[in-house]
Amino acid sequence: MSGKKVSVGILCVCLLAVLPLLLELSGQQYLLALATRALIYGLAASSLNLILGYGGMVSLGHAAFMGIGGFTMGILAYHSYEGTPLFSFLPQFTGSENGLLVWPLAMVLSALFALVTGAISLRTKGMHFIMITLAFAQMVYFFFTSLDTYGGSDGISLSGRNTLPGINLGSDQQFYYLCLVLLLLFLYLMYRLTGSRFGRVLIGSRENEERLAVLGFSPFGYRLFSYCLAGAAAGLAGVLLVNQGEFVSPGMIHWTRSGEIMVMVLLGGMGSLVGPALGAAVLLFLEEYLAIYTEHWMVILGPFLILVVLFARGGIYGLFFERGKDHD
Repeated sequence: MSGKKVSVGILCVCLLAVLPLLLELSGQQYLLALATRALIYGLAASSLNLILGYGGMVSLGHAAFMGIGGFTMGILAYHSYEGTPLFSFLPQFTGSENGLLVWPLAMVLSALFALVTGAISLRTKGMHFIMITLAFAQMVYFFFTSLDTYGGSDGISLSGRNTLPGINLGSDQQFYYLCLVLLLLFLYLMYRLTGSRFGRVLIGSRENEERLAVLGFSPFGYRLFSYCLAGAAAGLAGVLLVNQGEFVSPGMIHWTRSGEIMVMVLLGGMGSLVGPALGAAVLLFLEEYLAIYTEHWMVILGPFLILVVLFARGGIYGLFFERGKDHD
């Protein structure tokens, strides 16, 4: 990584660290919720980037992992509020609001779903892979829609956020910093993974699976592990999103949400470390501000996305950094 990129990265982290203070001083604290949402979607987009940008797996079902994570938190919180058992054969377990229990469980369930569906989906390629991931996601969508106990298509409204020792998640500032730390940790994990032999094999499977097989590597296991890791991270993003809005519904699983996350990856820069997180921030802020001026904001946003795809091959990140790559 070049010195220029490291310097810009440190500057961006510093700006994100002081952002709540800057918003408070400028009297625009309401933007903190939007910034937090951008961090959460940045985590979701970065997890998709791991399989899409580095592994070449075009998935239209990534929102299913977010939904599983979000509903895990919502259902456990619902039973905790109601004081009703989660399972009839475990009458003593009435849900939980403890993040130390709920968050890892949500990630494990999302990863397990990724393991089962990935073992099937990764045996296909191209359009078949896209369609089968979409089909699995829609199955999850209709499953949660059918659960009338948990609101069906209306979802579940929560009365508060989860609890974590030493952190007041009810504080918007503390919740923002927690989301920032989790995003940075995942980006660091991606940096280490993609720079290792694992990452080289994953990228190689995107470029030429047959050549990898000749070299003695079986790409299936590498791709499946990355698929599960991406699912777990997206599940965590779902938990964070539900905690922020204190609401969960099947709408967060719909295929259009998966498409939105994919747009974030493409907009920011597919295959770059921080590009998808940047794309998430840009897309959400554009949606927020364009909607202030016109209800037909998609008419403006659509051509902007087309221009980025046509003239910024590496997304917004590539527009600023890849041009000077040879001079770094």
